[in-house]
Formats: sequence, structure tokens, C-alpha cells
Amino acid sequence: MQTTLQRAAGALRQALYPATCMMCDARVQEDADGGGLCPACWADTPFLSGACCDLCGTPLPGQDDGPIHCDDCMTLARPWDEGRAALAYAGTARRLVLALKHGDRTELARGAGGWMHRRARGLLTAETVFVPVPVHRWRLLRRRYNQAALLAADVARRAGGTFAPTTLVRHRRTPSQDHRSVADRFANVAGAIRPGPRADVAGRHVALVDDVMTSGATLAACANVLRQAGAARITVLILARVAKDR
Repeated sequence: MQTTLQRAAGALRQALYPATCMMCDARVQEDADGGGLCPACWADTPFLSGACCDLCGTPLPGQDDGPIHCDDCMTLARPWDEGRAALAYAGTARRLVLALKHGDRTELARGAGGWMHRRARGLLTAETVFVPVPVHRWRLLRRRYNQAALLAADVARRAGGTFAPTTLVRHRRTPSQDHRSVADRFANVAGAIRPGPRADVAGRHVALVDDVMTSGATLAACANVLRQAGAARITVLILARVAKDR
């Protein structure tokens, strides 16, 4: 329970440093997840709920009455057990992902991590190991941070689990996946991921975290390495899912 002094301090902080929308300068009331959207940005943010593919999170028609799989997940290899996505990659969600990934808006990981945790918290426990999809060292040097690691760290904190950023290493620099076919995407990342110096996941539940999923090729490459390292269960956590219209 907050004391009078704590409430007064909170009111003073709000007066001096008013919370603003994560994506614009409109004033908002900061939510419990550490981020907030104004009504206009909220309306333009496609949060995922209801019937979604149990492996990749893409929205599906019908009722949410049990595990269902989309067409892609029935035809492509998905070497993980379940997957959840917080947003569809469109509108404000797309702007947020690009700002986090390329715009140095690292503070966005806090609010976004809250949405990811809320979407998947029924699957996560204090025993879960949170592993980010790795970036190559030269890309990390240029960008200065790995947005997947920022998200994984935030979700791990909320779930009380273990953040393990060195579990996977991208030892081969791969060209961009943009504008490639599905087959080319899988071929592009084949053999690019290997276990890191502290790949201690044998017998563990692993949450594999990334900002965006398109074909799932990179996630599949990471999940295959985690399986080979002995992971007992793999849950894919994605901030935004790129999906075809259905």
C-alpha cells in the first residue's frame, strides 16, 4: 500500500515529467506495463487476441476453442512447441517495430515487453529460460544493441525467469531476408546459428524471443540448435507477426 509520501512523490513526478504516448507526444497515463498509447495510436495498433495459430500467432477466423494451426504452419517445419505474437505487423505496430529496431528507441522494449508477457504469461514460469534470436557481431557493433535481447530481458524480468543472451550465436553474417522467397529465406540462414558459450538449456523450457516473424526461417534455425542442445520445450515469443491476408 502506498504511503502519503509515496503518493505525493508520484504526483510530483507526473507533474514534472508527464507521461506521453510511446509513439507520439500526446499525454497519457502510464500503464502498469511501463508504456502507454494515446487513444489514436491505440486504435491503430492491431493487438492480437481471439483465434490465432498456436504455432506462430497469426490471426485466424473462428472461435478460440483450442490449438489450431494456420496453413503455413501445416506445411513448413516449425521445430518449436507453441508460439505467441502480441501484435500484427501493421499500422502503429509496424512503426513501433521499426523505431525499436532502427531508430534507437530502446525504451520501447519496456512497453512492448509488457504486451508480449501479457499475451504469453500462461505459458511462462520462473523456470523458463529466455533466449533472444542473435544478431551477427558486426551488425551488433553497427546497431549497438539487439532489439530481441531487449525484449527478452524485459519479459524475463516480468516472468521471473532466466535471461540467457549468450545461448545462441549467429556466427555467419547473412544477407537481409527482405524480398526473398520462403525457400530462399530458409536457405539464407541455414547453418548460421550455433550454440553459444553458455548454452545451458538441456531439459529446460526455453522461450525464444524475436521482434518480428515473417516466414519463421530464422526462428526455425534457432529452435533446431536449441533442440540439439537438449531443450525440452520451446515457446516462440514474437512482438509482431507478418501474415498474409486470410
